[in-house]
Amino acid sequence: METVESTQQAAPGALAAFARFVICGGGVGLASSFAVASLGSWIPWVLANALITVGSTLLSTELHARFTFGAGGRATWRQHAQSAGSAAAAYAVTCMAMLLLQQLVATPGAVLEQVVYLSASALAGVARFAVLRLVVFARNRSQATATIRTTIPVHATASRTSAPAGHAALCRAA
Repeated sequence: METVESTQQAAPGALAAFARFVICGGGVGLASSFAVASLGSWIPWVLANALITVGSTLLSTELHARFTFGAGGRATWRQHAQSAGSAAAAYAVTCMAMLLLQQLVATPGAVLEQVVYLSASALAGVARFAVLRLVVFARNRSQATATIRTTIPVHATASRTSAPAGHAALCRAA
């Protein structure tokens, strides 16, 4: 029982989790923005953004599971899938922002593209934080806590106060 308790991490508070989210997710996001810009010069921007989003989502989910939300280990396949859903929404937001920029500015410069992309990513990131904290990693903590609580031995005495019910009584009760 002690090994279960020692591997279970306490969930960080909202402010600490957000700070960790910004460091992990922001660091990966910043690196991703440069990777998208670089890869986007060779292939269509939308495809570059999709490829980088997949890789950065896998990396970020692992970092968030291990560090940001205190899940206590690697992310599960379910957490990766749920995180991918929030990343798909973030991908849509960044694509819409960049398409809007291209509609408004004929030939935007690299700096303006980075500002728009990072701003859209930051907006989507705040929404993603809420989803990850309240949905994706919240279940893991509550299940782990429930498991720990149910493995604690309970010493109770049971006394038999009545005879077992007959077959007919059991059938009616069902």
